[in-house]
Amino acid sequence: MSTLDWLVMTGTLATIVIYGVYKTRQVDNVKSYLMGDRDLKWWTIGLSVMATQASAVTFLSTPGQAFHDGLGFAQFYFGLPIAMVILCIFVLPIYYRLKVYTAYEFLEGRFNLKVRTLTAILFLIQRGLAAGITIYAPAIVLSAILGWSLSITIAVIGIVVIFYTVIGGTKAVSVTQKQQMIVILCGMFIAGVVVVLKLPAGIGFGDAIGVAGHLGKLEVVDLEFDLNDRYNIWSALLGGTFLFLSYFGTDQSQVQRYLSGKSLTESRLGLLFNGIFKVPMQFLILLVGVLVFVFFLFQAPPVHFNAANLELLRSSEYGEQLTELEARNEEIQRRNEAATLSLAEALRQDDAAGVAEYREQVQATLAERTAIAASVDGLIGQYNPELITEDRDYVFITFITKYLPAGLVGLLLAVILSAAMSSTSSELNALATTTVVDIYRRSLVTDRDDHHYLLASKWFTVLWGGVALTFAAVANLFDNLIQAVNIIGSLFYGVILGVFVVAFFFKQVGGRAVFRAALIGQGFVTLTFVAGNAGYINLAFLWLNLIGCVLTVAFAVWLEKSGSSPNLSDPDAELL
Repeated sequence: MSTLDWLVMTGTLATIVIYGVYKTRQVDNVKSYLMGDRDLKWWTIGLSVMATQASAVTFLSTPGQAFHDGLGFAQFYFGLPIAMVILCIFVLPIYYRLKVYTAYEFLEGRFNLKVRTLTAILFLIQRGLAAGITIYAPAIVLSAILGWSLSITIAVIGIVVIFYTVIGGTKAVSVTQKQQMIVILCGMFIAGVVVVLKLPAGIGFGDAIGVAGHLGKLEVVDLEFDLNDRYNIWSALLGGTFLFLSYFGTDQSQVQRYLSGKSLTESRLGLLFNGIFKVPMQFLILLVGVLVFVFFLFQAPPVHFNAANLELLRSSEYGEQLTELEARNEEIQRRNEAATLSLAEALRQDDAAGVAEYREQVQATLAERTAIAASVDGLIGQYNPELITEDRDYVFITFITKYLPAGLVGLLLAVILSAAMSSTSSELNALATTTVVDIYRRSLVTDRDDHHYLLASKWFTVLWGGVALTFAAVANLFDNLIQAVNIIGSLFYGVILGVFVVAFFFKQVGGRAVFRAALIGQGFVTLTFVAGNAGYINLAFLWLNLIGCVLTVAFAVWLEKSGSSPNLSDPDAELL
């Protein structure tokens, strides 16, 4: 990186962190530390909610997803506006009326302590693991650029985030996320503009979109009902809606953001803001990935986007074969570029016959390029079977580091690292809050003063930071990071949502029934996922959210009717 890139990146990040520490320097009690002062306006809430969800994974992995598969991943977010409306109507008023610190506090009053503790533990498991991935993703970037080892890079990023989260708590998270989100949105817009400017002379944005569309990259909606298809309209509107209901309605990392609002109205507006603008933001990020795909129609892409793997291969006995494959890739690229230029010209001339002919030529050269990449993957596997050959998470960072001008490289790296900081700080803060409020203060140490719990909150933030760093060290076992985050969530969110659905809408069901139903539902979801991974069934992971929720509700109602309801005189089974 150039000196200018270093100045832009470190200056942007340092300004955000210093601002957050300064604004929260007077936080001295556990309520302000965990909940803030509940004085946030709707736009801060909306940007904070968006920033919490938009981790570095989003900006590293999503463009790579679009590079390979086009805009179809956008369907994943179609259920988001629906979920936001439902939460604003049914869930937020209850949280505000009860003045809870966490979503799980509500469950003790509605059911009993065991249900509250179980759901809190399920949240802690899945969010603790997901936090590791949000640290790992930007570590890929810095380790590749700086030449540091991945483990050292993970430690540096984690320590920085832990530092300012421990110092300022939830308010530090919220006040920094607004600035981080502004940097993110501006940076991704600039990246899209630069990609278009980098296209050959005479090829504009309209030409790029036309070429991408005729190569199948702009197909957004897939109406085919296929349980094994991860991203179609049905899995999005059913499985995706349930995922977002659980994530935004029961995940403390999100609940904590909008419970810091000045009023119920401000929180509702913040969530609706997120529901309206999140989908266009994802389209922007995916569109950048599609434009990068078009860019690499005119510029030879690497035969493998993970440069570290290529360097290992180049210095091994397979180096000569790699050189030959790279030479073939360059030759294929010359034919591919000529065919793409001809396709763009045919589109401008409305030449249907020419469009069909040149599209076929481009598709043929792309198939040859894919075969070359597969051969390189094979060599990597022969050299070291433990190396990960999936490289789509490296597509966007390769474009950033090799083709962006000085200054913009630093800005885009600041975007990715800002996203990592915002989402990871939210997660660590939520993990500490849930641990202290729902487990430590409620069941383990129940009679200490406010200062003790303030210190405990800070120490639990450090502890969960350590857990996240540990999981980050093995995150490379996943093929695609954006899917890994959603898979981890889908394993737990359905059951957690099912518990809350029973709490809100099935007043006759008691704590003993829903506790057992949650255990059964979680066991079934886990077995289903394992069976799917083993190839015994074909089921996309988004459906696990719907399955977990429906099973938990169904079993809770059935167990209640079959006589497993709690003794209402038992204070641990008190119902509202």
